[in-house]
Amino acid sequence: MDLQLKGKTAMITGATRGIGRATAQLFAEEGANVAFCARDAESVATVEAELRETGVKAAGTALDVADAAALRAWVESTAADFGGIDMAVANVSALAIPDTEENWETSFRVDLMGTVNLVKAVLPHLERSTVRSVVAISSVSGREADFASGPYGTMKTAIIGFMAGVALQVADKNIRVNTVSPGNTYFPGGVWEGIEGGDPALFEFAMGLNPTGRMGTPEEIAAGVVFVSSPLASRVSGSNFLIDGALTRGIQF
Repeated sequence: MDLQLKGKTAMITGATRGIGRATAQLFAEEGANVAFCARDAESVATVEAELRETGVKAAGTALDVADAAALRAWVESTAADFGGIDMAVANVSALAIPDTEENWETSFRVDLMGTVNLVKAVLPHLERSTVRSVVAISSVSGREADFASGPYGTMKTAIIGFMAGVALQVADKNIRVNTVSPGNTYFPGGVWEGIEGGDPALFEFAMGLNPTGRMGTPEEIAAGVVFVSSPLASRVSGSNFLIDGALTRGIQF
Protein backbone atom coordinates (compact mmCIF):
# COMPACT_ATOMS: atom_id res chain seq x y z
CA MET A 1 0.00 0.00 0.00
CA ASP A 2 1.35 3.42 -0.97
CA LEU A 3 0.74 5.82 1.91
CA GLN A 4 1.51 8.80 -0.36
CA LEU A 5 4.27 10.07 1.93
CA LYS A 6 7.19 10.24 -0.49
CA GLY A 7 8.90 13.62 -0.26
CA LYS A 8 6.74 14.79 2.65
CA THR A 9 8.23 15.92 5.96
CA ALA A 10 7.45 14.41 9.37
CA MET A 11 8.51 15.75 12.76
CA ILE A 12 8.74 13.40 15.76
CA THR A 13 9.71 14.05 19.36
CA GLY A 14 11.62 11.36 21.21
CA ALA A 15 12.64 9.26 18.22
CA THR A 16 15.81 7.50 19.36
CA ARG A 17 14.13 4.51 21.00
CA GLY A 18 10.90 2.59 21.31
CA ILE A 19 7.76 3.79 19.55
CA GLY A 20 9.32 7.05 18.42
CA ARG A 21 12.28 5.30 16.83
CA ALA A 22 10.06 2.78 15.06
CA THR A 23 7.80 5.59 13.81
CA ALA A 24 10.72 7.56 12.42
CA GLN A 25 12.00 4.45 10.66
CA LEU A 26 8.65 3.68 9.08
CA PHE A 27 8.17 7.26 7.90
CA ALA A 28 11.59 7.05 6.26
CA GLU A 29 10.85 3.69 4.66
CA GLU A 30 7.69 5.25 3.20
CA GLY A 31 9.86 7.95 1.62
CA ALA A 32 9.14 10.79 4.03
CA ASN A 33 11.88 13.09 5.24
CA VAL A 34 12.24 13.03 9.01
CA ALA A 35 13.14 15.67 11.58
CA PHE A 36 13.31 14.37 15.11
CA CYS A 37 14.55 15.25 18.56
CA ALA A 38 15.65 13.53 21.75
CA ARG A 39 17.74 14.57 24.73
CA ASP A 40 20.86 12.46 24.20
CA ALA A 41 23.08 13.95 21.50
CA GLU A 42 25.01 10.73 20.85
CA SER A 43 21.83 8.71 20.29
CA VAL A 44 20.45 11.47 18.07
CA ALA A 45 23.54 11.34 15.85
CA THR A 46 23.35 7.55 15.57
CA VAL A 47 19.68 7.51 14.59
CA GLU A 48 20.15 10.36 12.13
CA ALA A 49 22.80 8.36 10.29
CA GLU A 50 20.62 5.24 10.28
CA LEU A 51 17.62 7.11 8.86
CA ARG A 52 19.72 8.66 6.12
CA GLU A 53 20.65 5.18 4.97
CA THR A 54 17.07 4.82 3.70
CA GLY A 55 17.75 7.61 1.20
CA VAL A 56 15.62 10.34 2.78
CA LYS A 57 16.62 13.62 4.35
CA ALA A 58 16.92 13.20 8.12
CA ALA A 59 17.93 15.68 10.79
CA GLY A 60 18.16 15.05 14.52
CA THR A 61 18.33 17.67 17.26
CA ALA A 62 19.34 17.24 20.88
CA LEU A 63 16.45 18.85 22.73
CA ASP A 64 14.40 18.65 25.92
CA VAL A 65 10.74 19.19 25.00
CA ALA A 66 10.14 20.67 28.45
CA ASP A 67 12.02 23.72 27.15
CA ALA A 68 9.15 25.44 25.34
CA ALA A 69 11.31 28.08 23.67
CA ALA A 70 13.75 25.49 22.35
CA LEU A 71 10.88 23.36 21.09
CA ARG A 72 9.36 26.27 19.18
CA ALA A 73 12.75 27.19 17.74
CA TRP A 74 13.21 23.59 16.55
CA VAL A 75 9.87 23.68 14.74
CA GLU A 76 10.73 26.95 13.01
CA SER A 77 14.20 25.82 11.97
CA THR A 78 12.80 22.51 10.67
CA ALA A 79 10.19 24.30 8.57
CA ALA A 80 12.92 26.49 7.08
CA ASP A 81 15.40 23.66 6.46
CA PHE A 82 12.87 21.18 5.04
CA GLY A 83 10.71 23.65 3.16
CA GLY A 84 7.68 23.06 5.35
CA ILE A 85 6.10 20.53 7.72
CA ASP A 86 3.46 18.00 6.68
CA MET A 87 3.07 15.76 9.74
CA ALA A 88 4.01 15.94 13.39
CA VAL A 89 4.03 13.30 16.11
CA ALA A 90 4.23 14.28 19.79
CA ASN A 91 5.71 11.11 21.21
CA VAL A 92 7.89 12.07 24.19
CA SER A 93 6.92 10.93 27.68
CA ALA A 94 8.84 11.32 30.92
CA LEU A 95 7.38 7.94 31.96
CA ALA A 96 7.17 9.36 35.47
CA ILE A 97 4.82 6.78 36.94
CA PRO A 98 5.27 6.80 40.77
CA ASP A 99 2.95 9.24 42.54
CA THR A 100 5.42 11.89 43.74
CA GLU A 101 5.28 15.68 43.58
CA GLU A 102 8.33 15.73 41.30
CA ASN A 103 6.71 13.29 38.89
CA TRP A 104 3.52 15.36 38.71
CA GLU A 105 5.55 18.42 37.75
CA THR A 106 7.74 16.51 35.31
CA SER A 107 4.79 14.78 33.64
CA PHE A 108 3.02 18.10 33.24
CA ARG A 109 6.00 19.82 31.63
CA VAL A 110 7.12 16.92 29.42
CA ASP A 111 4.06 14.83 28.57
CA LEU A 112 1.30 17.43 28.50
CA MET A 113 2.98 20.75 27.77
CA GLY A 114 5.48 19.10 25.44
CA THR A 115 2.47 18.00 23.38
CA VAL A 116 0.62 21.31 23.69
CA ASN A 117 3.63 23.38 22.67
CA LEU A 118 4.51 21.16 19.71
CA VAL A 119 0.94 21.23 18.39
CA LYS A 120 0.65 25.00 18.73
CA ALA A 121 3.99 25.52 16.99
CA VAL A 122 3.30 23.25 14.00
CA LEU A 123 -0.30 24.23 13.24
CA PRO A 124 0.58 27.35 11.20
CA HIS A 125 2.98 25.29 9.09
CA LEU A 126 0.49 22.47 8.57
CA GLU A 127 -1.93 24.95 7.00
CA ARG A 128 0.49 25.22 4.05
CA SER A 129 0.69 21.43 3.59
CA THR A 130 -1.46 19.03 1.61
CA VAL A 131 -1.23 16.36 4.34
CA ARG A 132 -1.90 18.40 7.51
CA SER A 133 -1.70 15.83 10.29
CA VAL A 134 -0.65 15.94 13.92
CA VAL A 135 -0.72 12.90 16.20
CA ALA A 136 -0.05 12.65 19.92
CA ILE A 137 0.91 9.44 21.67
CA SER A 138 -1.21 8.85 24.75
CA SER A 139 -1.72 5.46 26.43
CA VAL A 140 -4.36 3.01 27.54
CA SER A 141 -3.53 4.44 30.98
CA GLY A 142 -5.15 7.66 29.77
CA ARG A 143 -8.38 5.82 29.01
CA GLU A 144 -8.90 3.60 32.05
CA ALA A 145 -7.68 3.37 35.62
CA ASP A 146 -4.65 1.14 36.14
CA PHE A 147 -1.40 0.99 38.10
CA ALA A 148 -0.13 4.12 36.28
CA SER A 149 -3.16 6.30 37.07
CA GLY A 150 -1.12 8.91 38.96
CA PRO A 151 0.86 11.60 37.14
CA TYR A 152 1.48 9.49 34.04
CA GLY A 153 -2.09 8.35 33.45
CA THR A 154 -3.60 11.72 34.32
CA MET A 155 -1.44 13.57 31.79
CA LYS A 156 -2.21 10.95 29.16
CA THR A 157 -5.92 11.54 29.75
CA ALA A 158 -5.36 15.27 29.42
CA ILE A 159 -3.58 14.74 26.10
CA ILE A 160 -6.61 12.91 24.67
CA GLY A 161 -8.89 15.73 25.73
CA PHE A 162 -6.59 18.43 24.40
CA MET A 163 -6.19 16.79 21.01
CA ALA A 164 -9.94 16.24 20.62
CA GLY A 165 -10.52 19.92 21.26
CA VAL A 166 -7.88 21.02 18.77
CA ALA A 167 -9.34 18.66 16.16
CA LEU A 168 -12.65 20.50 16.37
CA GLN A 169 -11.00 23.93 16.32
CA VAL A 170 -8.97 23.33 13.14
CA ALA A 171 -11.32 21.03 11.21
CA ASP A 172 -12.34 23.87 8.90
CA LYS A 173 -8.68 24.20 7.90
CA ASN A 174 -8.53 20.50 6.95
CA ILE A 175 -5.91 19.81 9.61
CA ARG A 176 -6.37 16.38 11.14
CA VAL A 177 -5.64 15.91 14.83
CA ASN A 178 -5.61 12.46 16.42
CA THR A 179 -4.32 10.51 19.38
CA VAL A 180 -2.82 7.02 19.38
CA SER A 181 -3.05 5.09 22.64
CA PRO A 182 -0.76 2.07 22.83
CA GLY A 183 -1.23 -0.78 25.23
CA ASN A 184 1.69 -2.53 26.93
CA THR A 185 4.64 -2.20 24.55
CA TYR A 186 7.83 -4.15 25.17
CA PHE A 187 11.27 -3.32 23.79
CA PRO A 188 14.88 -3.49 25.04
CA GLY A 189 15.56 -0.62 27.41
CA GLY A 190 11.86 0.20 27.72
CA VAL A 191 9.75 0.59 30.83
CA TRP A 192 8.36 -2.95 30.66
CA GLU A 193 11.80 -4.52 30.45
CA GLY A 194 12.67 -2.56 33.59
CA ILE A 195 9.52 -3.75 35.34
CA GLU A 196 10.21 -7.32 34.23
CA GLY A 197 13.51 -7.25 36.09
CA GLY A 198 12.60 -4.93 38.96
CA ASP A 199 9.02 -5.95 39.76
CA PRO A 200 8.37 -9.45 38.38
CA ALA A 201 4.98 -9.68 40.10
CA LEU A 202 3.70 -6.55 38.35
CA PHE A 203 5.09 -7.76 35.05
CA GLU A 204 3.36 -11.13 35.42
CA PHE A 205 0.11 -9.38 36.36
CA ALA A 206 0.33 -7.12 33.29
CA MET A 207 1.07 -10.03 31.00
CA GLY A 208 -1.97 -11.81 32.37
CA LEU A 209 -4.17 -8.88 31.29
CA ASN A 210 -3.08 -9.20 27.66
CA PRO A 211 -5.51 -11.59 25.95
CA THR A 212 -3.01 -12.14 23.14
CA GLY A 213 -0.53 -13.55 25.65
CA ARG A 214 2.11 -10.98 24.79
CA MET A 215 2.84 -7.27 24.78
CA GLY A 216 3.00 -5.18 21.63
CA THR A 217 6.08 -4.06 19.74
CA PRO A 218 7.09 -0.50 18.79
CA GLU A 219 6.73 -1.45 15.13
CA GLU A 220 3.09 -2.44 15.64
CA ILE A 221 2.32 0.94 17.20
CA ALA A 222 4.31 2.82 14.57
CA ALA A 223 2.25 1.23 11.79
CA GLY A 224 -0.88 2.81 13.21
CA VAL A 225 0.77 6.18 13.81
CA VAL A 226 2.11 6.43 10.27
CA PHE A 227 -1.14 5.30 8.68
CA VAL A 228 -3.22 7.81 10.68
CA SER A 229 -0.71 10.51 9.70
CA SER A 230 -0.98 9.70 6.02
CA PRO A 231 -3.36 11.09 3.37
CA LEU A 232 -5.07 7.68 3.25
CA ALA A 233 -6.61 8.52 6.64
CA SER A 234 -8.06 11.75 5.28
CA ARG A 235 -11.38 11.34 7.12
CA VAL A 236 -9.86 10.43 10.48
CA SER A 237 -9.72 13.34 12.92
CA GLY A 238 -10.60 13.81 16.57
CA SER A 239 -10.07 10.10 17.19
CA ASN A 240 -8.29 8.22 19.95
CA PHE A 241 -6.89 5.18 18.14
CA LEU A 242 -6.32 2.27 20.54
CA ILE A 243 -3.58 -0.18 19.57
CA ASP A 244 -3.60 -2.60 22.47
CA GLY A 245 -4.39 -6.16 21.34
CA ALA A 246 -7.83 -6.06 23.07
CA LEU A 247 -6.18 -5.15 26.39
CA THR A 248 -8.77 -2.56 27.39
CA ARG A 249 -12.26 -3.80 28.16
CA GLY A 250 -14.33 -0.63 27.91
CA ILE A 251 -16.57 -0.05 24.91
CA GLN A 252 -15.88 3.16 22.99
CA PHE A 253 -18.86 5.19 21.81
